[in-house]
Amino acid sequence: QVQLVESGGGLVQTGGSLRLSCAATGRTFSYYDMGWFRRSPGKDREFVAAITWSGGNRYYADSVKGRFTISRDNGKNTGYLQMNSLKPEDTPVYYCAADRAVAAPLFMTRGGYLEVWGQGTLVTVSS
Repeated sequence: QVQLVESGGGLVQTGGSLRLSCAATGRTFSYYDMGWFRRSPGKDREFVAAITWSGGNRYYADSVKGRFTISRDNGKNTGYLQMNSLKPEDTPVYYCAADRAVAAPLFMTRGGYLEVWGQGTLVTVSS
């Protein structure tokens, strides 16, 4: 099983950009579809984006489509979330997740069943 560690969060002004990274330990990262979620205090976890193990297919929440890009480099055991045109509502803690059985298209509805989660990284967008 892989373990995931997010990084790249921080403080940015509205309209700015950040790139989050999700580093995986273990040799089998390429077997996992992976995705990004976020959660604000007092709110439910929200799906952000997902990508298949090969990187060939990507899926986005409507709220981030056109602004965020998910990618991965299996050679580096790392996934990424490039976030552009950030808004204050993009503010919460971001988590990466991965699963060998749940396919990327289903991450939006089956986030609670995913196998592996990172500890989260905080993104703060100031207005």
